[in-house]
Amino acid sequence: MVFIIIIYRQGKAKQSNLHSFPLLPSFFLTFLSKRSLFLYIYIFLNFLVKNKLIKEMVITTTIPDSGEQLQPTFASRYVRTAVPKYKMPADPIPKEAAYQIINDELMLDGTPRLNLASFVTTWMEPECEKLMMAAINKNYVDMDEYPVTTELQNRCVNMIARLFNAPVGETDTAVGVGTVGSSEAIMLAGLAFKRKWQTKRKLEGKPYDKPNIVTGANVQVCWEKFARYFEVDLKEVKLSEGYYVMDPVKAVEMVDENTICVAAILGSTLTGEFENVKLLNELLTKKNKETGWDTPIHVDAASGGFIAPFIYPNLEWDFRLPLVKSINVSGHKYGLVYPGVGWVIWRTKEDLPEDLIFHINYLGSDQPTFTLNFSKGSSQIIAQYYQFVRLGFEGYKNVMENCLENARVLKEGIEKTGLFNIVSKEDGVPLVAFSLKDSSKYDVFEISGSLRRFGWIVPAYTMPPNAEHIAVLRVVIREDFSRALAERLISDIEKVMKEMETHPIRVSTKTAHVTATVDETQDGDDGGKKHIKKSARETPEEIATYWRKLVAGKRTGIC
Repeated sequence: MVFIIIIYRQGKAKQSNLHSFPLLPSFFLTFLSKRSLFLYIYIFLNFLVKNKLIKEMVITTTIPDSGEQLQPTFASRYVRTAVPKYKMPADPIPKEAAYQIINDELMLDGTPRLNLASFVTTWMEPECEKLMMAAINKNYVDMDEYPVTTELQNRCVNMIARLFNAPVGETDTAVGVGTVGSSEAIMLAGLAFKRKWQTKRKLEGKPYDKPNIVTGANVQVCWEKFARYFEVDLKEVKLSEGYYVMDPVKAVEMVDENTICVAAILGSTLTGEFENVKLLNELLTKKNKETGWDTPIHVDAASGGFIAPFIYPNLEWDFRLPLVKSINVSGHKYGLVYPGVGWVIWRTKEDLPEDLIFHINYLGSDQPTFTLNFSKGSSQIIAQYYQFVRLGFEGYKNVMENCLENARVLKEGIEKTGLFNIVSKEDGVPLVAFSLKDSSKYDVFEISGSLRRFGWIVPAYTMPPNAEHIAVLRVVIREDFSRALAERLISDIEKVMKEMETHPIRVSTKTAHVTATVDETQDGDDGGKKHIKKSARETPEEIATYWRKLVAGKRTGIC
């Protein structure tokens, strides 16, 4: 019934697409075990999303007036009137009732600290939270009204620039801005590269309508957004089994006169691995000399920017390399601040075209601004400054070392099961990515679903082209992921694996004495049609195969 309602709301015109999915008769569902039924539903929902019969929860679609209402539970002490779900109520209700209604619904959200899919910070000290709440009504863009907040942002930019070895002196001055995250930071850096390239091409009298950017296929989805939104061709270096980051040699080979920059990743979303920015700089420098181009490098250090300076200080990836013109980093990841705050730093003022900067005066004084949005909260900026002052260099180093140690404990525990291959590297972001040695009985997607019973949110995904046949699980280790939690997760993984080894997908034991069959029509060898009967086990296995192929064709968009 749920499926019928969802499809009906999207329009009857698309219902014909369902004929390509192996639907099961309703009576047959009674013969499936709970795990098989869950798998079938999950596969079916993925099919609906892929065929656009339903939409993923990224863009919100308005819903017709269905008359659905929220029924208060404990809030009935204050109000007995049901609250419309998709329409603003006609009358106010007591504040206690509003709180209770919303709080009850939010209970069904996952637990942030057990969300091992996300790099985003899920714990901060109470003192910092007090500062954030005190500034929650301050608009960051009102620099004249909140000059101290602006000063704190300037201090943060200076600290990060020095952390990334930017040339700071009388002649060279790095510049930077705070953003709502690395996605906005990447958009701004990309726009700066595009504008500088276009200006140079115009002066040379050459075409400037086909800019491109070179990245690895492992980049986060924000790079695809930048390319699509700002009309830049995205040239991706394909991956290969065992090598899940951009190959600098192949990247430089793809560079041409229309390349506005090469983007290197310091901390791949997929495996946490650092790309070889130093080698990229050397190869690109050589090509620039041979061709007369001046193709620069941008480093996407969203995840690794607050790890490498403390754990790998001798690793050359930042402004020590001459071609690195800009770097972005996420304050809300290993910068240890709640979402969302990011930063982008340019090597010099000349690397940020002046005509991209806007000057406004209607908030009290001349204020330069270079952002995609305008108004935003000040709390995260203040929180970032708190962490810098509170922890200092040694404090950040201690946190990152502890994260790496917990990642090592988890990695060793997973290896001891003997069932997985470790895909992630030891040098990089503290995470553990691992794949099954044998996927014939079950796969990583089933393991991910089973771990949710224990509260864990562990993502499963396939690698980008050309390594789509590799499917992995990934656990991100954040500051609040303790050794005790690592040991508990290992224990729960062992329980899930034991269960799957003992009880693979099969017919429910309650109906094991019944052999359910389904009639299907297939093309015969002679060109005619033939009727076949399939057991209750064969059909779920076919569905699982169909699902794996479906997932293999989807592009990852994880954070």
